[in-house]
Amino acid sequence: MNLERVLFGFVTILALSFTFAFVMGGIDNSSHHNIWLLTIAILVNLIATGLKLGDRSQVGALLLASSLVVDVLLISARVVWVIDANQTALGPGPESMANIVSMAWGALVASIVSVVILVSDTLISRR
Repeated sequence: MNLERVLFGFVTILALSFTFAFVMGGIDNSSHHNIWLLTIAILVNLIATGLKLGDRSQVGALLLASSLVVDVLLISARVVWVIDANQTALGPGPESMANIVSMAWGALVASIVSVVILVSDTLISRR
């Protein structure tokens, strides 16, 4: 068993899990979404992106591209949250929260694509 591949798979799946954990809940209800969970999802996704930088294969390029999409969407969601945090006492208003969670859902889709590519590449390379 290759420890590097285990770490790579672990961080990639952990990034997907944190993004999934953030998007669960009512799309427009800010009390259902934690800003620190979004921040941790961003950090773990940035680590996953860093691990994908060394691969020069076509699959590696697709993994990196999907990871960059996740990073852009989650960072954009965090920026919108910071800008709109003062709308109400509880955080962003319903419209802003819907935008934030929608961007996180897009990041979740890109993260799922990354994991599917990773799993399919692993299954193909085993043969």
